[in-house]
Amino acid sequence: MELNDIEELLDMADPDENSGDAEELEKTLDKLTQQVEKFEFSALLSGPDDHRDAILTIHPGAGGTESQDWADMLFRMYNRWVERKNFKAELMDYQPGEEAGLKSATLQVKGEFAYGFLKAESGVHRLVRISPFDANARRHTSFASVYIYPVVAGNTDIEINEDEIRVDTYRSSGAGGQHVNKTSSAVRITHIPTGIVVTCQSERSQYRNKESAFTVLKARLYQLKKEEETKKMEKFEKAKKKIEWGSQIRSYVFHPYNMVKDHRTSVETANVQSVMDGDIDRFIEAYLADPNLNDNLNRIQHQGCA
Repeated sequence: MELNDIEELLDMADPDENSGDAEELEKTLDKLTQQVEKFEFSALLSGPDDHRDAILTIHPGAGGTESQDWADMLFRMYNRWVERKNFKAELMDYQPGEEAGLKSATLQVKGEFAYGFLKAESGVHRLVRISPFDANARRHTSFASVYIYPVVAGNTDIEINEDEIRVDTYRSSGAGGQHVNKTSSAVRITHIPTGIVVTCQSERSQYRNKESAFTVLKARLYQLKKEEETKKMEKFEKAKKKIEWGSQIRSYVFHPYNMVKDHRTSVETANVQSVMDGDIDRFIEAYLADPNLNDNLNRIQHQGCA
């Protein structure tokens, strides 16, 4: 339809008159270009799980308060990204650090192709800065891991047997006022066969926390099943490298210069503040557009769902 409009405008345009035809033509061309770009990009999100919502987990690496603070900075960055995309983030678990930052956090991100976008963020993220926790103002390197899982629908063949799990309840350590000191609303579920442990304490209701914890557990078991079916477990475990030097997918340098660089695609920017405010689409889009990265992951997903 837009292409027909452009042809009609070209036929009607008078090059000898200073009319608004050129301006109208430019607006129509811009609109059509945006639609084409959106269509081309949507073709990159072709994995069978790309359309799903996502579970995002963040864990600090070794380093105590410094790495816990870095994990919290990433937590803020992803929340800002969610706002930019007009997605919705539901906090499922947040365990604060002793002095600052966080020990772990889990978000459920709801939105069109949330998993398809966020799968690019799975891996180790490295920070270099002058530590605000170092009295001698020395430069520190910190690490935090981010893992992404698709939220699976209720009709999948993932079954969780009651005799294979252990459910523990405890008092929440997060925000919530006096209520958290009165009831054991937080829930921890251990899947005994795999050793997977998930926690949820964001809700006041123990039932809601248990329900959310089962959602995370099911997502992780689904991911595990795909990897086992495609015999890619060894490759997956290699991707889950230790949260330390040499394993990072992206570096965020605050000192002695400003730079954020993705080591998989070589995309970089000097605008560190913009990135920390959630402007990470350039890294995600470069990852998805790289056939050696995205196509291989989609192929694994398709095989796993066969």
